Amino acid sequence: MKNLRITVNGVAYDVQVEELGADAVAAAPAPAPAKAAPAPKAAPKTVGAGEKVAAPMPGTIVSVNVSDGQAVKKGDVLVVLEAMKMENEIKAPKDGTITGISVNKGESVDTGATLVTIG
Repeated sequence: MKNLRITVNGVAYDVQVEELGADAVAAAPAPAPAKAAPAPKAAPKTVGAGEKVAAPMPGTIVSVNVSDGQAVKKGDVLVVLEAMKMENEIKAPKDGTITGISVNKGESVDTGATLVTIG
């Protein structure tokens, strides 16, 4: 038996591993399938007319600070996007009204994905 330390997502696990011969590997039972992580709830995906505010980089939505129909001023924080362990405030490029929200908290987005629409 070998004692090993394995780190997964920043959490260290101490495990014991038994070395098996080539014959034992062929007779080993198939491992149980891993549980899939629960999918985040579906985004409201409301689409409205106006200027689309896009994600400047890939990341995870930490918070959505606006709601549909809300008036915003240029520079107001619309969404907080975590990328590379940093929280980035995505701000309104102009005064207007939120006509669509395309993301939810916890959702992963790619560069260029529409976050909100301002009319």
